[in-house]
Amino acid sequence: MKKSAYLILQDGTVFEGKSFGALGTVSGELVYSTNMTGFQESLSNPEHSGKILLQTFPLVGNVGFNEENNSSDKNATGYIVREYCDEPSNFRENGTLGDFMKKRGIIGLQGIDTRRLTHILRENNGIKGMITDVPPCVRKREG
Repeated sequence: MKKSAYLILQDGTVFEGKSFGALGTVSGELVYSTNMTGFQESLSNPEHSGKILLQTFPLVGNVGFNEENNSSDKNATGYIVREYCDEPSNFRENGTLGDFMKKRGIIGLQGIDTRRLTHILRENNGIKGMITDVPPCVRKREG
């Protein structure tokens, strides 16, 4: 059973989904990729280092990951997808996307309305957010 997780945008908008990959909380600038393939390369693209990456293609992970496909040792810190496949079928795979993300400390969120989120990102260039497994109503405010 997957654990509930949340994306909280700087304007207070909340998306609820399920976690995958590494667990924890991460915050940063949200960016998106419209690539239909190459999710592993997008995650390890140095341009996405330290950012939360939204994948607009609806299904991700069905080919697993392969160590030879890494672009860099730097990577996004968060990854948001509509649907994550945790049972890949590819003769070159070395494991699941979730395995790759756990190894790299990338926190994932799946099962949210990525079309709506993409629309928000396009209207608000440079918006920041946080992925967390703590429900927004019980989060402690710092300061």
